[in-house]
Amino acid sequence: MVAMWRSLVLLLMLPVPLLAEPAPPRFTPVAIAPHVYDGGWEHFVGGGVAAFDCDGDALPELYAAGGSNPASLFRNRSRSGLAFEVQTPAELALTGVTGAYPLDIDGDGLLDLAVLRVGEDHLLRGLGDCRFEAFGAALGFVSEAHWSTAFSATWEAGQSLPTLAFGTYVDRADPAGPFEACDDTLLYRPEGDRYRAPERLSPGFCALSMLFSDWRRDGRADLRVSNDRHYYVRGGQEQMWAMEKTPRLYTPEDGWLPYSIWGMGIASRDVTGDGYPDVYLTSMGDQKFQEFDPAAGGPTWRDATYARGTTAHRPHMGSDGRPSTGWHAAFGDVNNDGRDDIFVAKGNVEQMPDAAMEDPNTLLMQQADGSFAERAGEAGLASMARARGAALADLDNDGRLDLAVVNRRAPLEIYENVTPAGHWLLVGLAAPAPNTAGIGSVIEVRAGDQVQTREVTIGGGHASGHAGLQHFGLGTADRAEIRVTWPDGKVSAWQSWQAGQIVTLSP
Repeated sequence: MVAMWRSLVLLLMLPVPLLAEPAPPRFTPVAIAPHVYDGGWEHFVGGGVAAFDCDGDALPELYAAGGSNPASLFRNRSRSGLAFEVQTPAELALTGVTGAYPLDIDGDGLLDLAVLRVGEDHLLRGLGDCRFEAFGAALGFVSEAHWSTAFSATWEAGQSLPTLAFGTYVDRADPAGPFEACDDTLLYRPEGDRYRAPERLSPGFCALSMLFSDWRRDGRADLRVSNDRHYYVRGGQEQMWAMEKTPRLYTPEDGWLPYSIWGMGIASRDVTGDGYPDVYLTSMGDQKFQEFDPAAGGPTWRDATYARGTTAHRPHMGSDGRPSTGWHAAFGDVNNDGRDDIFVAKGNVEQMPDAAMEDPNTLLMQQADGSFAERAGEAGLASMARARGAALADLDNDGRLDLAVVNRRAPLEIYENVTPAGHWLLVGLAAPAPNTAGIGSVIEVRAGDQVQTREVTIGGGHASGHAGLQHFGLGTADRAEIRVTWPDGKVSAWQSWQAGQIVTLSP
């Protein structure tokens, strides 16, 4: 009861929205060459997509996992409307791919790729013009043949290379498996200009999503892991690792609240307006919204799912009333009203009889009172395909968030956002090497009485990563101020910018 009242009080404290009557969201499908994520039980999970610019034209390409099919690179050819062309170099046409995350590993200003696979994971160096090569032995990264289903990265203080975390699923070599045979998370920490042998973060509980986040805002990112109860069955839970010299699990004594779900995806965003990251967790059954509690003094998130109306626990269309299965989750302001909305990719694992087979994707639009309402049907996003990973990003730089969704045993779907709504800014960060994208920075955008706070991260979602411009909806405001807290703690001055443009900021 106390938690419910606390959530209602926080809703009343939210800033006044900048657009009282926002336009309803509208998306239209984009014709593309077919691409399908397929395969046996090892590809029931995964199916991610990476959105990133690999040819220098400021428009994001899409690299889609294929499972037993080769992965595909969709080159962005958008001019007046979204358009993509499949041009997959041999280095990217890999099989066994479950997902991918873009990041600049070597600090040369070109985005590289961490490719998750059933088999050996790959780190591929970007060469420009969407060409790639293996980093090779010089980097010291060595991957065994495991089942990778989650990823995140951060730059720890004083390091020239990012720290990499690979989440693994079931240990396929365990003769007692697959239940209670979850594999460990693998942590690659650099030593100089090379990676050490991976540290095993044990116990592992079948990770399907993970995210490095500086939840304390003190310059150190800890690793949150969402785990699948379907395979750990008992004794497991959601996890957060304190990134100390020797990583350790947070416990209830630290303020961590134990939580066991069929965890599949993590999305993080400051929704309450207090400057700290709240989280949305996908699952089988209801999806979870958790608000960070800064007064607790520790890593404490409190459930606000019902107060916010974000359960999305059953299909909102069709005749199948069984529980939904959520996968990728992403925050984003799809109608530029200054309030973050939530997209959830949904779909049955395969033929699970207790879960809905007709399970349309969800679009939860944030209302003026801070609650959320389902709008996927009217927006044109309620596909009945078995969705997995996704990218909610502005794919043509017109100030509106578009959407790409990878489906299991059904074609990839791309949707163009045609909502006639609101003002916006696209914000990019350009920092000196090694952390050229300013990962770990916190961007604040102030318009009127509202301040939007955004941590720049790599990870989360379900096997799907995005690198590039950060989109901010501004509602009716035609100007906004921006400041950045950089990873070294330096805080820039507030700068005023006209809405409707791309802004690139440096330390």
